[in-house]
Amino acid sequence: MAIRILFDHQIFAQKYGGISRYYYELIKQLDKDNNFSWELGLKCSDNAYLLNSSLFRPNKVLSFNDFCFGFNFKGKSRLYNALEGIGLINSLNANPKTSIKMLQGGKYDVFHPTYYDPYFYKYLNNKPFVLTIYDMIYELYPAQFPAEDPTVMHKRLLAEKADAIIAISENTRQDIIKLYGIDSKKIKVIYLGNSLVGSESDSDVKLPGKYILYIGNRALYKNFKLFVKAIAPLFRQDNNLYLVCGGGNIFSPEEINLFKDLSCENRIIHQQVKEDRTLASLYKNALAFVFPSLYEGFGIPVLESFSCGCPVILSNSSSFPEVALDAAEYFNPEDELSITEAVKKVIYCEDRRNELRSKGFERLKYFSWEKTAAETKKVYESLI
Repeated sequence: MAIRILFDHQIFAQKYGGISRYYYELIKQLDKDNNFSWELGLKCSDNAYLLNSSLFRPNKVLSFNDFCFGFNFKGKSRLYNALEGIGLINSLNANPKTSIKMLQGGKYDVFHPTYYDPYFYKYLNNKPFVLTIYDMIYELYPAQFPAEDPTVMHKRLLAEKADAIIAISENTRQDIIKLYGIDSKKIKVIYLGNSLVGSESDSDVKLPGKYILYIGNRALYKNFKLFVKAIAPLFRQDNNLYLVCGGGNIFSPEEINLFKDLSCENRIIHQQVKEDRTLASLYKNALAFVFPSLYEGFGIPVLESFSCGCPVILSNSSSFPEVALDAAEYFNPEDELSITEAVKKVIYCEDRRNELRSKGFERLKYFSWEKTAAETKKVYESLI
């Protein structure tokens, strides 16, 4: 009889992102195995991976403005709330009810929550649950998050109660042990995979001929501001060099002012990323991909770079050396000059770029979603 896994809705409020990608890829692998079955406690979502898949098609979220075609009128809010309450409007508010109903139904063997809200615990009825911990950023950099944010409290509570914990790197595992005092035997390290294998490029994306690539969110511990300050001198020395920032939000007024202060506002471009083929194009055409973050639990963009033959330049912190080994050029993320020199060493040396490409392809062989799923299945089986 197949082992039944229930996932909940939490992370699928995310339209794009590494964590929702992880669960989508895990579900996709489980779906291929007759020894496992899965269900997802989700009704509505704008998550790009699900909406573009035949595995599970949630209802698209209907926003306030979608509902009334952008028109404003008296009583609009009350009408929207009333229709949402009786289920005629597709809203994220329907998702917790869906997950709770499936938990109460009990038709599963192992529950795997997709984030840290402990709402589900009282509905488990002694069924085991597995918690994946992606990083310990909130604990290590508390000043960068609102004091009232409950993530730290919720995560610790669930880590202590979980029947098994998956850490996505050995670095994360060690942080969990150090910060929570949890028995190491309870924590299994399972690496993530890469979804860009064989992805075609998007010929419609207009890119500079010569650019450095940055991917994803740019806030706080991502260290984007110091990174821009570090490479600004290169723009003054090289009139053809650009920085392309793929994904994340459009540039904030604060970022635009920073670019102006550094006299490089015309050399930094934001590129929306709605498809994997666009992402693949960004990697394949870049001189190098730079990940200046102070801390990452794993760093899927590192693998994406490897798969596209893009040379990688990384912080020498957290999980990066563990994931990339010698397939990257490293720098001290808190030292502006160290960042500058590492970037120069790669983008102006074709031999070094070719060496990093070759090593990246070799290192990538150690990671795949098939491996991620195979090791995760063993964790599920250990709890039955």
